Amino acid sequence: MRQILICVFLVLSVFARSAAAQTTDPDGPEANPGRPTVSTPATLAPVGYFQFETGALGANHSPEFSSRYGLNEVIKFSVTPRLELLASAEPFVHYTADGVAANGVAEVFLGAQAVLSHGEGSKPTIAVSYFHRMFDGGAPELDLGSPANSFLLLASADVKGFHYDANAVFNEQVQETVRRAQFGQTLSISHHLAGKVSLSGEIWHFTQPFLRGHAVGNLWAVGYNARKTLVLDAGFNRGLTGTSTRWEAFLGFTYLLPHKLY
Repeated sequence: MRQILICVFLVLSVFARSAAAQTTDPDGPEANPGRPTVSTPATLAPVGYFQFETGALGANHSPEFSSRYGLNEVIKFSVTPRLELLASAEPFVHYTADGVAANGVAEVFLGAQAVLSHGEGSKPTIAVSYFHRMFDGGAPELDLGSPANSFLLLASADVKGFHYDANAVFNEQVQETVRRAQFGQTLSISHHLAGKVSLSGEIWHFTQPFLRGHAVGNLWAVGYNARKTLVLDAGFNRGLTGTSTRWEAFLGFTYLLPHKLY
């Protein structure tokens, strides 16, 4: 199954890179990746362009499963400089839980993000976003759970050569007929290294209302700007509490379709 996921991802990556080669305009739009960190940037994708964030993730030792491998996709489209529409899905998941292996589909979310205040340099951009779960496929989730509704407060800025994305997260978790609030905080800091390579480090925390615990993780990722419209990434996340997913490894890419819709 790992080999299958890797092959699918490589096919998607080759397709994206071939499509990206269609644009050679040095002044053209630039991708604004939201992956692979838990944190979401407050800034939006370029107005009028579709942005695709595609990846594969493998994880092991979580409260709901012993291993889990899945493909994930986020599609973004900015309607105006202050409003972005989003769709998020995990169309395929292979997992092992209680000694039984199975395939499944995870959730589909629809949402929107609005910029409240545009920043520049060290002055942060402030935004809010909302997501609603449209479909629940029943596949076991990571330690963050799967919120029925999610509200985020986001801030992003550049300070002395470093970029940060900070989120405050307010989720509604549902288990059968019980609804409980979940709270989370994330902080991601990235820095461009030599050439087109960047390094990101992140710390995040989420309450686990049904487990009466806390999920805490430390994420590290490397990004490579292959083109202005294509950014490749790979990294890992280490859970730091007993109810956190112990290890997660991921790779993927962000591709901005170089043809403006309007």
